[in-house]
Amino acid sequence: MYIGLSNDTLILIVQIIYILTVLSIVIVVISENRNPIKTVAWIMAVIFLPVIGIIWYLIFGQDITKKHVISKRIYSRLKKRPLNEIGAQEEFVFPEEYISLITLLKNLDHSPLLGGNDVKLFTDGQDKFDSLFADIAHAKKHIHVEYYALMDDEIGKKFQEALIKKAREGLEIRIIYDSFGSRKAKKEYYEEYRKAGIETEPFLKLAFPVLTSRINYRNHRKIVVIDGRIGYVGGMNVADRYIHGFEWGNWRDTHARIEGKGVQGLQSAFLIDWYFVSQTLITSRKYFPALGIYGNNPMQIVDSGPLKEENGIPFGILQAIYNAKKSIFIQTPYFLPPDAMIKALHAAAIRGVDVRIMLSERSDMPLVQLASCSYIQEMLENEVKMYFYKKGFLHSKLMVFDDSLTLVGSTNFDSRSLEQNFEIEAFIYDEETGNQARSIFIADQHDCEQIFLKNWIKRPRRERFLESCVRLFVPLL
Repeated sequence: MYIGLSNDTLILIVQIIYILTVLSIVIVVISENRNPIKTVAWIMAVIFLPVIGIIWYLIFGQDITKKHVISKRIYSRLKKRPLNEIGAQEEFVFPEEYISLITLLKNLDHSPLLGGNDVKLFTDGQDKFDSLFADIAHAKKHIHVEYYALMDDEIGKKFQEALIKKAREGLEIRIIYDSFGSRKAKKEYYEEYRKAGIETEPFLKLAFPVLTSRINYRNHRKIVVIDGRIGYVGGMNVADRYIHGFEWGNWRDTHARIEGKGVQGLQSAFLIDWYFVSQTLITSRKYFPALGIYGNNPMQIVDSGPLKEENGIPFGILQAIYNAKKSIFIQTPYFLPPDAMIKALHAAAIRGVDVRIMLSERSDMPLVQLASCSYIQEMLENEVKMYFYKKGFLHSKLMVFDDSLTLVGSTNFDSRSLEQNFEIEAFIYDEETGNQARSIFIADQHDCEQIFLKNWIKRPRRERFLESCVRLFVPLL
């Protein structure tokens, strides 16, 4: 005889299951020995956000670096092996004050100092793509492409046509795209590349059930390497918005074209990622051709990601802040810095360094924008100058230290970018490039409103409280 359970009994069973699930997640989070701040944030999320907190953890919270990603030992071997193909490194002239930073990055990330580079900075999407298409048209042997967002819109189709044309000419072409960042593009778009003989692979392919363990780790890099001689790196993906912006304003970004030995660092980073997505190890000398002197810019190409015990990019930024004597100019779309970065910036400003941080007044990520605003008051209280870019969306990731060190790449000034994403950054040691980058920052200031403490603290209490509440979940954003 079947005896049905009462509604009260069913509710009790569901409650018990839910409580056990929450307790299990809490135990797992604690046992992973994460950053204590992140641990507390995840515990708060699963306890105080019923159901939503659990779903959030399943999608964004799981640590897969020891389960689904290549081992740190293999990563280290792959990092060194392509660079061994470059051969002995010459000595290049660079500002002596950066010897500690150069040594740090070399020892920490196996990133050699690569000289003889010409560097061109782009602040306009159309200019960047015009230059890129011209370089693709003149390519002779191979092209490697890696983008967080590779879309199938107007500029994406032009990009596809350019690459397919070169594939038909017999060039080797390989493409990596991030599954999450490119999720809005149709599958047929990538199939067209494959049909043309272009090797095309997603990074951490999203598909249930592994979606919930992979969406939190994103390949945010933007790399193009042409014939091992010309490279592109920066903040611009392949999408129409980088040219046309939004209805409410322009899209302001920064990208760099590099010609010279620095491209070998970009090539190395791409080939490591290629092994990751295809399990194909490529170290042939033909991808690292002998290069002459194209300019006076020595640089280090540094990558970071969750595979490493210590990430070179955040360490390098911290060292650059510590070294700064005159000025620190930072452009970033998202400002959610770790405590170490906050204290370093405060200390720099207090000792008399001209520290300026430029954010977008309006963002494509409202929650992140709220959390970013929660940091502004303490920055202003510690002599850091803050600016809101008002002309549109500031997506630029540009940093300039003392007019002689320029950082350009894919790294945002937030915890996700510095700790969880796979990023790439060029550390360029040159006064001419530094002065150009500084001029870009100063020009953008004309489209900004400086934020003053006396006005900022007068904002409505409700607005400030909401920002503070969102800030509690910064480690999870």
